[in-house]
Amino acid sequence: MAFLEISGLQKRYGDVEVLRGIDMSVDKHEVICLIGSSGCGKSTLLRSINALEKIDGGEVRLDGDIVSGPGVDVNRLRRHIGIVFQSFNLFPNMSVGRNIAVAPQMLLGLSAEEANDRAMTLLKRIGLADKANAHPDHLSGGQQQRVAIVRTLAMRPSLLLLDEITSALDPELVSEVLSLVRELAQDGMTMLLATHEMGFAREVANRVFFLDKGTICEEGTPDQIFSTPQQAETQAFLRRVIEAGRL
Repeated sequence: MAFLEISGLQKRYGDVEVLRGIDMSVDKHEVICLIGSSGCGKSTLLRSINALEKIDGGEVRLDGDIVSGPGVDVNRLRRHIGIVFQSFNLFPNMSVGRNIAVAPQMLLGLSAEEANDRAMTLLKRIGLADKANAHPDHLSGGQQQRVAIVRTLAMRPSLLLLDEITSALDPELVSEVLSLVRELAQDGMTMLLATHEMGFAREVANRVFFLDKGTICEEGTPDQIFSTPQQAETQAFLRRVIEAGRL
């Protein structure tokens, strides 16, 4: 059995069907990249997995347990599935260190000392230990996004969802964030990434899923998807990406 199993996932907003029966399986330590045009359903899929969106049909299983639908303990679920967004969502009134330490202390029951130690270990990992007492508005966008990622890692999730985490960054800041994601992939973190960074997807993913109009139109290895796509929709999307100079 796969670590993450998604079966027949459906999501509607009124009469608009955003996810139309998504089936997907992800093994432990696998890195999956979701690609596709804006509005194809990538972000909604990630938010549905993390129960930030109420699904209208289908099922999500994590490590064999159903984690979707009525009666699911959302707080428990989010201890196992972390999500990072394109907007950093750091608490502006808290120091960088406190931003990272607060959730492990409040939700996992760590002591203040244990939570602060965990925060400092993570800040050292990303080279920002000297920013522990600074507030987020004193950091660059790239630094804030790296802090947002390690804030999620402080909960030690078994699955990490990354939703267009470089979209809000200036081009010169993208590489420092992608370097951290690359390290996490090398360390064996199970990840689903919605991304427009095609070159990065080709480099880091075990498999790539192309979404179109709320369905998985095609999936395969990066080489299969980017070099020999089979579906006309995938081919058309990649032609546009190449014309825009993004692959």
